[in-house]
Parts: sequence; structure tokens; C-alpha cells
Amino acid sequence: MLAKRIIPCLDVKDGRVVKGVNFVNLRDAGDPVELASLYDQEGADELVFLDISASVEGRATMIEVVRRTAGEITIPFTVGGGIGHVDDMKRILRAGADKIGINTAALRNPELVSEGARKFGSQCIVVAIDAKFNEAWGEWEVYTHGGRNATGIKALAWVKQAEELGAGEILLTSMDADGTKDGFDVRLTRAVSDLVSIPVIASGGAGRVEHFDQIFKEGLADAGLAATIFHYKEMTIGEVKADLRSKGVEVR
Repeated sequence: MLAKRIIPCLDVKDGRVVKGVNFVNLRDAGDPVELASLYDQEGADELVFLDISASVEGRATMIEVVRRTAGEITIPFTVGGGIGHVDDMKRILRAGADKIGINTAALRNPELVSEGARKFGSQCIVVAIDAKFNEAWGEWEVYTHGGRNATGIKALAWVKQAEELGAGEILLTSMDADGTKDGFDVRLTRAVSDLVSIPVIASGGAGRVEHFDQIFKEGLADAGLAATIFHYKEMTIGEVKADLRSKGVEVR
């Protein structure tokens, strides 16, 4: 079994890291380059950088911030937000990213997943999915543009399609759990993990160290992503890993 990964997430807006609850009420959490360097030193396995307003504002990801961040870290680095074409992927990778995260653009043009996988390899392509439970359907719906727009697309069907198109990884964010610190969405994550053979990164809801153990053992996630608890020093990556080791979970 592959070692489980702990991944801090930098949601960046206007050049600053921000964090909210259920995708709203954002507050400042610091400088992305400084935080990236700190997490690298603390033992993060990877880093995810999401330019959360790029798709909404219809602009490209902030290349200079990506370049500066990449220059400060040695761990793998995924960048998403505002990536709509293969040329955008190329620019981001040249700026120092190891993987590309696509969300809104992939739904608009699913062939972008295949094109990226063919050109750069599936390992480079992370399909990010923001999902919220739809009571009327009895299952999860996909949202785009930083959680603003409901798509009418069922999340499990889109996850399966993304894998078939060539995605190398799924970054799965539960909008219901996001920022609540009540725990990851185990039910959603387990449903996705059972459906695909590619790695699933669980995102949204981490509040205590035991939440990581739960999402790995019950949700079958391959990685746990968190923001609030790390940004505001509520716990360290080292503390999470020590707890997981004590419970028999293999970490790096």
C-alpha cells in the first residue's frame, strides 16, 4: 500500500492566501510563498495552490506567484485555477509546477483532460471536483467557478468520466464539509474511492488529527488535504503524521 499523503492547500485570491467556510466568508491567511516554504520545512508531502478567483474573473493563473513559490520548495506542487488550454498548462509547468489542477475548464471541455494527459502524462493531470449533496437527487452535484455555479452534473458520473479521459488523480472537495472542521466527508470520499482506481485526495472539513485517520481508513482516500488547521497553527503536519503512525497508517 502506498504511504498516505498530507497536503496543505493554498487558496489564493489577489496574491494572498485566504480561507472561508463552505466557500464563503474568506479571511486572510498569509503570503503564499512564505506559507509554501514553511510547509515544505514541516514535512508536507505535496502542496496544492488554487487561484480561486481566476475562473470567475476570466484570467490566467498568477504565473509570477507560482514561479516564486516553486523556487522555495522541493516537494511536488499542483497548481489550479484559470487553466483553460493546453498552452496554459505548459506555462504553469514551465513556471515550476509538477501537476496541473483543472476544474471548471474540464467540465466545459472534457477533451482538455485527454489533451493534457497525452501531452504531459496522466500523472500531471489532477481533476478537481467541488461536490455538494443534492437532496432531491439523493447524491452529489458538481459545482464550478469556486463553488458558485451548480452544473446539474452528478459527481460520481463525472469522476468516472474524468478517469476514463486520462486524469491521473482526483482532488475531491466536499462543499458541505469545507471549512467546518467537523471532519472530512467520509461518505462522499468512500463513494468516489470505490468507483475509481486512480488516487483520490480528500478535501474539506479537517479539524482534528483523528479526522485524517478516519478519511484514510473509512473513506479510503490516498491523501488528505487541509487548509484552515495548518494556516492558523491549530495543528502541524508533524502532529498529524505522528498520530497516523501511532494508529498504524503508513505515512512518509
